[in-house]
Amino acid sequence: MFLGRKEELSIMEDLYKSARFEFLVLYGRRRIGKTSLLQEFSRSHKTLMYSAQEKNDALNLLDFSKSVQNYFDGSFFGEFPDWEVAFDYITKKTSENEKLVLIVDEFPFIAQENPSIKSIIQHTIDRNWKNKNIFLILCGSSVSFMEDEVLAHKSPLFGRSTAHIELKSFDYLESAGFFPKYSDADKLISYSILGGIPCYLEAFDPEKSVKENVATRILKEGSFLKDEPSFLLRQELRETAVYNSILEAIAGGATRINDIASKIHEESQKCSKYLKTLQTIRLVKKSVPCGDEENSRKTIYRISDNYFLFWYHFLFERKSYYEILGAKNAAEEIFMPENLNQHLGRIFEGICLEYMLRLAKKMRLPFIPENYGKWWGNNPERKMQDDIDVLMMDRRHEQIIIGECKFKNEEFDKADFETMLSRKSIFPHAAITFFYAFSKSGFTKWVQENADANNVKLVTIGDMFLK
Repeated sequence: MFLGRKEELSIMEDLYKSARFEFLVLYGRRRIGKTSLLQEFSRSHKTLMYSAQEKNDALNLLDFSKSVQNYFDGSFFGEFPDWEVAFDYITKKTSENEKLVLIVDEFPFIAQENPSIKSIIQHTIDRNWKNKNIFLILCGSSVSFMEDEVLAHKSPLFGRSTAHIELKSFDYLESAGFFPKYSDADKLISYSILGGIPCYLEAFDPEKSVKENVATRILKEGSFLKDEPSFLLRQELRETAVYNSILEAIAGGATRINDIASKIHEESQKCSKYLKTLQTIRLVKKSVPCGDEENSRKTIYRISDNYFLFWYHFLFERKSYYEILGAKNAAEEIFMPENLNQHLGRIFEGICLEYMLRLAKKMRLPFIPENYGKWWGNNPERKMQDDIDVLMMDRRHEQIIIGECKFKNEEFDKADFETMLSRKSIFPHAAITFFYAFSKSGFTKWVQENADANNVKLVTIGDMFLK
């Protein structure tokens, strides 16, 4: 069953309905659902779709020849001698009365074997296709390649695309659609483990509990998710030992580059190079405190994929131990509150930010934020290093929102409330401050009675799932 991607399908539908040549560049990290999106679009449109493979140029041209000829003629009559001839054949066969949708999936597999293909397509567009009723889609999993070799100024294809989409992971609310029978809390727990990668979400059985799924779909020998992070790294990268060490260090709490380097016994300069690669493949995100410059000395690094964070936090180092313990018992140990709550807490902060961004897009916040994220630094009132789970600011930093996020079994209480309010002093320049308190287990009576007077909005997990 295909879920989500309504915005992306709408963009593709608009391009399809256009009366002129359209060229969409679609890309995103592996497992993000690009091919599924293309297949869903193809269900309601006649498409000529070719999926390239990791093999030499001659064999990809042969397969492409078969796809083209079977589409137009219903049979294969022989390999095109080169890509120019193949594209010229498509030009001749294109009807002015019917939009031709030409999809080339995993385009980097062709271009890495035959770099001239980019110039060949550019020449074909300029000479033949720009006045044809064609919708061309080039799709790829190599984010760096698609950005640097297809979209960038140096590429022969620069300026030819009419649209581009980087497919992103689902947020918590979209991911919840995979588990309609789960409680709201369990939907958040499953999201904290799997993240928003469709392929990972589909691996869980929605009829089983989250814990059962962890046992049977992650910890059980032979399950798809058991070694997925390791498998994906080997597909994408060389020297996976260093990347594994960096990801394990970040999952363990080392987020500054010097701390990461110290923990894995490597030079900071070397770690910086590897971190840039992990950012490129969308597994690590570089963060600075909300409102700071990009080159802030407070820069930290976080694992941006929830499943990778879960895997490196719980499974990477203890894989052999859990195999001896057995899948069921290992899941029981992982789900002990003292083990799971730390992981859930840091994911919950990101979920609360996703909720706030949804409100912003619906114009349901007090103002439209220009800067948003997490903040960390010195709190002059508490005279200590502090952090703010969710911070939002307008352009002039005159209006701010401070969010406090608690995913625990106790109610959000007076101490939590007062700590949240104290953070207002960090931003004395702000003319007005709004507060949003998020709680898994609700709020004490005292907090409820004092919220309005202090400009505090109380948000429960149930509130976060209201449409």
